[in-house]
Amino acid sequence: MISRLLRHTAGERGLAMTPDGWAAIGDVLRVLGMERGRLDRAVVENDKRRLQVDGERIRACQGHSLAGMPVRREALENSWERVYPEELLWHGTTERVVPVIRREGLKPGRRTHVHLVPEIGSPVGRQTKVDVWLGVVSVNLAVYRAPNGVLLVREVPAGAIVDAVHSPRWSHR
Repeated sequence: MISRLLRHTAGERGLAMTPDGWAAIGDVLRVLGMERGRLDRAVVENDKRRLQVDGERIRACQGHSLAGMPVRREALENSWERVYPEELLWHGTTERVVPVIRREGLKPGRRTHVHLVPEIGSPVGRQTKVDVWLGVVSVNLAVYRAPNGVLLVREVPAGAIVDAVHSPRWSHR
């Protein structure tokens, strides 16, 4: 509920946010009709560590929708750490979209950025269903690390995808 508001529905729900995603906790509580204790528990218990609190403000670390949200790519990037990974980065996806990704690369779709992780199976930055992990060479990409460890890029050209590994859960049918 909190993550959804801060990542996808703040604009339509009338929640004021800064361009880098921060909102006043009091405003979030009001919009959601929630008590502070419940919000604090949600922050601590979030398995993907998506929520970040700084004093009396809160934000989703990453994963924002582009349309209808007051966040801006540049402001988010300025709030994250720029990193220069030397190892392959990974993007988890489903088997059915791999042919399109091989042709067109990884695009953020309706989100601000493409999510990558430093190792296969990372609990953060992962989609619910992962059949295939795609290995990405990041040498010519601007890579940012969100506070929860997810690595983010605006897009990945097809030529930067150099490996594909089936997920350990994946099986032939």
